[in-house]
Amino acid sequence: MHIVLELLLLVGIIVYSYLESLVKFFIPQRRKSVAGQIALVTGAGHGIGRLTAYEFAKRKSRLVLWDINKRGVEETAAECRKLGATVHVFVVDCSNRVEIYNSVDQVKKEVGDVEIVVNNAGAVYPADLLSAKDEQITKTFEVNILGHFWIIKALLPSMLRRNSGHIVTVASVCGHGVIPYLIPYCSSKFAAVGFHRALTAELEALGKTGIKTSCLCPVFVNTGFTKNPSTRLWPVLETSEVASSLIDGILTNKKMIFVPSYIGISLVLEKFLPERALRAISRIQNIQFEAIVGHKTKMK
Repeated sequence: MHIVLELLLLVGIIVYSYLESLVKFFIPQRRKSVAGQIALVTGAGHGIGRLTAYEFAKRKSRLVLWDINKRGVEETAAECRKLGATVHVFVVDCSNRVEIYNSVDQVKKEVGDVEIVVNNAGAVYPADLLSAKDEQITKTFEVNILGHFWIIKALLPSMLRRNSGHIVTVASVCGHGVIPYLIPYCSSKFAAVGFHRALTAELEALGKTGIKTSCLCPVFVNTGFTKNPSTRLWPVLETSEVASSLIDGILTNKKMIFVPSYIGISLVLEKFLPERALRAISRIQNIQFEAIVGHKTKMK
């Protein structure tokens, strides 16, 4: 009898959740303020990280910007200061665990406890598996997922004490579906999505629901890291569009941020389609970008 009651309660929760989602779709959600909060953005010297830093600067957050590229991150910082933000710059290799730990200690001493972290730094090397160099595969995982572990392990204790904060994992639609010639990248982004989901569940199990989590999953973004991307069904996004969606998701505490938003629906539908249909969709999609295949650069 006990299990029957629990199942009935589950049905009620499912119905309520769908109704709540429907209401939120038509009624704009209230956005929280990030003014004065210390926001750490990794990979801030270029692309999504740079534009995300601008969004925080517009909202008067106190910025901590990390990037391995000193010139790029300083250019980002200069623009953020023009927008009126207080900015602290650190040159950090997000594939280096010791460097990450030392930099977090420095941030705590010089700036304070980080309240929002955007794990955006990424690496991608388009190539077929046999053409991918071992060190490139290793670097992809060190930056795209292991770096997330070291950063969050260093920042989480202060968030747990306050039961407050926001952890953002920048993943990709490649963390939900696969693309040929991006095996290490897709694998690392699957891991990043798993990291976000497992961390979210663990924080809930610990009763630390004041710490919010978000995961950004865009399609191809015109950042220059993947050369000449094109598709038939998805748009190739501009960094400003992705950063705008990301900041909106952070301010509304959105768990999974798909850009464009309809990608989430298409990924759900794919789970119910037969393999032959998925192959047909892939042919229609005709995703192309420059990749090393058989040790030669080709459009794939």
